[in-house]
Amino acid sequence: MSSPADEVDYGNLRLDRTGQAEAFDAIGERYDKAFPHKDGQVASAEWLSRSLDEGSRVLDLGCGTGVPTARQLTEAGFEVVGVDLSGAMVELAREHVPGGEFHRADIADLRPGGPLDLGRFDAVAAFFSLLMLPRAEIPLALRTVYHLLAPGGLFALSMVEADVDDFAIPFIGSSIRVSGYLRDELREVVEAAGFEIVEESAYSYAPATSDVQPEVQIFLRCRRPAAPDS
Repeated sequence: MSSPADEVDYGNLRLDRTGQAEAFDAIGERYDKAFPHKDGQVASAEWLSRSLDEGSRVLDLGCGTGVPTARQLTEAGFEVVGVDLSGAMVELAREHVPGGEFHRADIADLRPGGPLDLGRFDAVAAFFSLLMLPRAEIPLALRTVYHLLAPGGLFALSMVEADVDDFAIPFIGSSIRVSGYLRDELREVVEAAGFEIVEESAYSYAPATSDVQPEVQIFLRCRRPAAPDS
């Protein structure tokens, strides 16, 4: 019987990242100024910190500048690896979190048999990174996360609640394309990838910039089920 980890098949799907990395290269440190308060993100990283053993390996998927998540998890005593599509963000993360390991890569690079093999992790954090993908790719990204996790591993996910697919929006002086789900549909997509949802929370958020609209942020705390006893 196959598991979600065996079903990461991008097939002939065309990966279009046109302009996405360039937008975040241009935004740089202005991102943290536009989103100065990250209460939900900090709380989910604290959940990981409480739930993991010291020295656990954690992947920060879409690490951005490394602040606050990679820094928070490194300071908690974890081995943190960060990945981001933007080279400028990766450089900032290396400056902000010298104790972490950071790579410029696409999540598709991490799929089973993909070009970047980072091994297995005890936890993965993906805060507002999967919303940068078209909806057709999000289930594949979730299965990739499942594959990257050891059995029983933890997954902290956040998305903006919105019924959109690869929709262009103005964003901190640039333009990006984003996707989202309404809450019930997001739960269905995450559970279909094999995860158990342990906790859920939502925050109304108004960014500190006029060209990003107020949003509802959904945070899911999930677990890859432990392997059955043999």
